Amino acid sequence: MRKAFVRLLTSTALALSSAVGLGGGSAVADPWTPAATDIVGVGGHSSAALLNRLSQDYNAFLAGSGDTTSPRLYSWDAVGPSPIVPKSGAAAIARPMGAEAGLRALLNTTAATVDFARVERSPRAYPEDTLANNFVALAKDAVSWAAKGSGHAPANLTSAQLKGIYECTVTNWRQIDPTLPDAMIKPRLPFVGSSVRAVFLRSVNQGTDLVPGACVVSRTDQIEDQGTDPWLDDDDVVLPYSVGHYAGQVYRGHASGADAAGPMTIRSINGIAPVDPVLGRVSPAFAATTYGRVVNNVVRRTDWDAGDAHAAALKAIFGTQGWICTNAAGAAAVADYGFIPLPKNACGSVSRA
Repeated sequence: MRKAFVRLLTSTALALSSAVGLGGGSAVADPWTPAATDIVGVGGHSSAALLNRLSQDYNAFLAGSGDTTSPRLYSWDAVGPSPIVPKSGAAAIARPMGAEAGLRALLNTTAATVDFARVERSPRAYPEDTLANNFVALAKDAVSWAAKGSGHAPANLTSAQLKGIYECTVTNWRQIDPTLPDAMIKPRLPFVGSSVRAVFLRSVNQGTDLVPGACVVSRTDQIEDQGTDPWLDDDDVVLPYSVGHYAGQVYRGHASGADAAGPMTIRSINGIAPVDPVLGRVSPAFAATTYGRVVNNVVRRTDWDAGDAHAAALKAIFGTQGWICTNAAGAAAVADYGFIPLPKNACGSVSRA
């Protein structure tokens, strides 16, 4: 579950743990189970570390304010032991691996189990994107491509070249540039259900989902924004990668274990660098291209509009007037994890398919 929560317990907030309603737990990295009324999320990997940090900071804010009754915020990682018991009193569920699995968990349960899903894309005409879901904006990210730093790939590829690579019509580096090594390009993709995969394939194909060619190899397990996997340690491999997550790992020092860039370095598209090296986060110029994406937390529309204590708790965290969007610590956390904070009223705004 939440590495951020483990850090919280090692801070001065440990002394307050009995006062804020922390319970026993099941996941190896997360020894506590949230209370039944806490706000609990699952889903995508790219924003998981950010949500861990936001959970830590929000819960510390409540504790520091002497608030012992408001629901706390927690977020289960996309990677880890399965099944999980998301909150006290909930039935065990398979750990949702990625954004689409998180959306399905949201649709197939109630607030007694899961309150929100991390989804690092905008709503589209997908089966999970029903009008029953509110996509609540959190931050701006983008998706680029990465390759081994000492490998054969160039520093830049055009959208047309990436499309050719993933349709398998461009298969050798010398089709890109005759001065490059005479070697076969090895395109890779994260698992189906990865938001990085979905955004990348749609972006390289000018807004229509690209069908990968036979030369493309996809993972069936969780491999998203993790350059440490031996599967990627190859001079000719290319792979889509979250720019924000990469910036958090490499520029902001938030790599942890397998959740690191490893030998992979992120590359430019159409001559636009994806990372602002001064700010250490997504380049606004790159985020403004078709490769930009909004990171959302998705909640049930009925929960958001209910007008009860649960709706108030969701809006107090995620809404335009909520803590993430109005407290300076929220924007600071977004930037510190490599993403671009959204402006006032864009942060916390709601969209639907």
